[in-house]
Order: sequence, then C-alpha cells, then structure tokens
Amino acid sequence: MENFLQQLKTLSSAEDFMQYFGVPFDQKVMNISRLHILKRFFQYLRQETPLAQTDELQMFTAYRALLTKAYGDFVTSTPAQEKVFKVFQDTDGKQHVTLDSLRASMPQRAAAA
Repeated sequence: MENFLQQLKTLSSAEDFMQYFGVPFDQKVMNISRLHILKRFFQYLRQETPLAQTDELQMFTAYRALLTKAYGDFVTSTPAQEKVFKVFQDTDGKQHVTLDSLRASMPQRAAAA
C-alpha cells in the first residue's frame, strides 16, 4: 500500500496521472482542461466510499476509473459548462461590469490622477 501512495505523491501533472493510470488521452483536451480534469478527479475521489487501503490493486482500479470518468467529462464538454472552479460557478463563466458601475468609478479615477 505504501508503494502505491508513494508513487501517487511523485505525480505532478495531469499528464503524469493519465500515464501512470494508463488512461489514453488527447493532448488537445489536456491543453485546455488539465486543471479541471484533476480537480474533478479529486472531487470524485472525495465522493467515493473510502477504500480499504490494504488492497493496492483495488485502489489503483478505482482511481483509474474515476480519472477516466473525470477526463471523459471534458472530452464531451467544456470547462465553462462543467463549472468545476468557483469562477465559473459564480458568474456562469462571464464577468459582468455594469455601465452604471463604470460611470460611478469615473469621477474617483479622475480625482486620483
């Protein structure tokens, strides 16, 4: 068991995780969604019932399935649609600045200059 956990600690990129678990991937998807995929993977891990930490093969198989699922989410969707990160959850992927707020900030900016 210790060996499996030690190996996981050495992985640093999304590509490292994909290669370690033997999950085939498209580099174009990874270029756009690597952080989102890892975040979703860890969300899936937190949702799972804890596995017996004595069975490395069972853990490897479960982790691989969850990573494959996380990757699949972004093959068929976009980070903005999946809303993994707070910025997408709060603003639906868009930032809004009203005209009124811009007008209100103009006198303050002129006075500061």
